[in-house]
Amino acid sequence: MKPQQLIEFMGVIEKLKCNTRHSWTSSGRRESVAEHSWRLAVLAMLCADEYPDMDHDKLIRMCLIHDLGEALTGDVPSFYKTEQNELTEAEAWEQIFAMLPGPYAAEFRALYKEMEAKETPEAKLYKALDNMEAVISHNEASLDTWIPLEFTLNVTYGEENAAWSPYTKELRAYLSEQTKEKIQKAEENAHAQNG
Repeated sequence: MKPQQLIEFMGVIEKLKCNTRHSWTSSGRRESVAEHSWRLAVLAMLCADEYPDMDHDKLIRMCLIHDLGEALTGDVPSFYKTEQNELTEAEAWEQIFAMLPGPYAAEFRALYKEMEAKETPEAKLYKALDNMEAVISHNEASLDTWIPLEFTLNVTYGEENAAWSPYTKELRAYLSEQTKEKIQKAEENAHAQNG
């Protein structure tokens, strides 16, 4: 890739560091899309031993690029996402592909299609972990950052995507218990303060 083209592309995806998500960090600031993608890739890397026959390089690549469209659209939380949001994000992906030289555009387009289809083991694991990284983030953040919907949603969010594998089912169940414990502890503390 020519230096100018590379730097122009890096300038576009820099917006992933600026665009924030609905999630908050444990320190009390909004999480960026880039931070989510980075931690998702680390999470996938650490789960690799559970899937020895999987193409781990492809999995990590999926995790790193899965939200590139949000450099142009910003993040829309899944529970607010409409069909129009989906179309806008697909158009953003096409703009991203168009910025890349042929081989990279073809690779990114193929990964995007595979992720959207959620049929291969890599795509299924990426999606399950993507959902779970959001739950991990919520569990780490203060309950003050949660909207009412999340007190129930975080217990079940992404269960359908985790159901494909015994390991992801176990991990999702563990996160559900963490969520329930966080809520229960907060309720106990509130009751003690008001008691």
